Amino acid sequence: MRTHYCADVTETNIGETVTVSGWVSSRRDHGGLIFIDLRDKDEVVQVVCDPADNAEAHKLAEEVRDQFVLIVTGKVRARGEGLENPKLKTGKIEIVADKLIIENRSLPMPFELGDEKVNEEIKLKYRYLELRTQKSYDIFKLRSKATIATRNTLDELGFLEVETPIITKSTPEGARDYLVPSRVHGGEFYALPQSPQLFKQLLMVGGFDRYFQIAKCFRDEDLRADRQPEFTQIDVEMSFCNQEDVIGVAEKLIHNIFDKCGFEIPTKFRRMDYMEAMEKYGTDKPDMRYDLAMVDVIDIFARCDNEIFSNIAKDTKANRIKALKVPKGDEIFSKRQMKGFEDYVRKFGASGLGYFQMKEDGLKGPLTKFFTDEDIQAIIERCELGVGDAVFFGAGNRKLVWDYMGRFRIYLAEIMEIIPEDKFEFLWVMNFPMFEVEDGKTKAMHHAFTMPETDENGKLVYDDIEDLKSVAYDIVLNGTELGGGSIRIHKEDLQKEIFKLMGISDEEAQEKFGFLLEAFKYGAPPHGGFALGLDRLIMLMTGASSIRDVIAFPKTQKAQCLLTQAPSPVEPEQLNELSLRVRKQIDA
Repeated sequence: MRTHYCADVTETNIGETVTVSGWVSSRRDHGGLIFIDLRDKDEVVQVVCDPADNAEAHKLAEEVRDQFVLIVTGKVRARGEGLENPKLKTGKIEIVADKLIIENRSLPMPFELGDEKVNEEIKLKYRYLELRTQKSYDIFKLRSKATIATRNTLDELGFLEVETPIITKSTPEGARDYLVPSRVHGGEFYALPQSPQLFKQLLMVGGFDRYFQIAKCFRDEDLRADRQPEFTQIDVEMSFCNQEDVIGVAEKLIHNIFDKCGFEIPTKFRRMDYMEAMEKYGTDKPDMRYDLAMVDVIDIFARCDNEIFSNIAKDTKANRIKALKVPKGDEIFSKRQMKGFEDYVRKFGASGLGYFQMKEDGLKGPLTKFFTDEDIQAIIERCELGVGDAVFFGAGNRKLVWDYMGRFRIYLAEIMEIIPEDKFEFLWVMNFPMFEVEDGKTKAMHHAFTMPETDENGKLVYDDIEDLKSVAYDIVLNGTELGGGSIRIHKEDLQKEIFKLMGISDEEAQEKFGFLLEAFKYGAPPHGGFALGLDRLIMLMTGASSIRDVIAFPKTQKAQCLLTQAPSPVEPEQLNELSLRVRKQIDA
């Protein structure tokens, strides 16, 4: 149905007869001549229908409307002087139609393709039309390049691609599982995998040494702009390795992906300790494209006459008082704005937000009366304040202060418009805590199979359970967690000890993870790995505003597919086969 793709028709084809096919991007009737912009997968070519050359083709062109599917045969000629379009690869030529076939007609479009203001629900309902845009095609063309680069790089490094099960056993991995009822085993369920974690560890026990997979994963959790119920990750595992080996493979892989997609990035990435990231930026995924780092001033505030601050400062382990300097902030923000910032941080649990302004005659602000001249000078020196700067203070429980001051840092950067575009800043965040305690429950910061730091005898050493470190590492890109990994536990006794610290009894561990514990008895090698979110990676590479833009058929925020109307009810016969009955949920 074609001799050439549109993009392949160039000046070298002038005088030749070619056949092209595609969709009508636009049609213009100039009172005799009809011009049609015909688009295929990634380019537009101009077709001219002239009644003097072919009356039949011209008559048919009068019926043509936007998004009709056409097959056009005609002779290539140069465009007239001054009529060239430098924005197109085909901008110097046009095709004079000798034969035009309307292969299929189109209803009027429910929205204009490429219109960014169209309601997203409409776009998702007609996702196949949104995919017809050049922007969408370019995204998935780049995604294909990234996937091919992944396979080629890991193949060159000796990794073997292995597919792991999609229907498997339900195990607690942090999020809710999607459950699949079994017809053969009534009343029992499979689960869709949240990750291939356990299977890739079993592959290491099986001696595969180096594994990878471009894996589909599923999590039944609340959605955000960078999350979907089903997503794709580049999953990697290797045996007889240490942390440096794994990071080396990850850096080479990421560099090659970006290189093949036309981006220049460094071959080695910056590193930062987890606690440094939290203390300076209030998050374990800081955006390093701009500064605005926090400094600790709790020791200075401990000496002030304000009872609220001095009481907070008594417990330096549990509490923090953080200062966030904004260069020239006093000149940028009005007093009204600075007072309004307090409303912003209150949304995240803050009880207040203090601030100082650096004037020509010294530090000013409602808090200065509580400090001696010496402590005022200490604040100026600690925060490195210059005339015109503003500095904000957050005080309270350390996790709370980290959270709202970290969010405030991002908020300030956005309203100040200091975040550079088209810049990639990678960061390894290292030495994560093994556990975090929430509501009295001990949970793994990454997952229960992460190797904790141990002494030379392989024993855990800690005073506070939250101070125990793990051999885990996350890769962050522009403030988004791109992926992460760890060295894994490969000995049964240590794995059981970790389960116990998490409140998992021997019976529960055997029921849920017995197959893994048994595998460790048969010579499990030291191993580790990482996973990268492919969807997030493409989102960041293309500058897409949402992860939904880089998934061919995504779900909504409510995990619905508006195109197919999934999820949807099923026939009673299907439920009977699965030994299921739907009961109307009653709110408590």
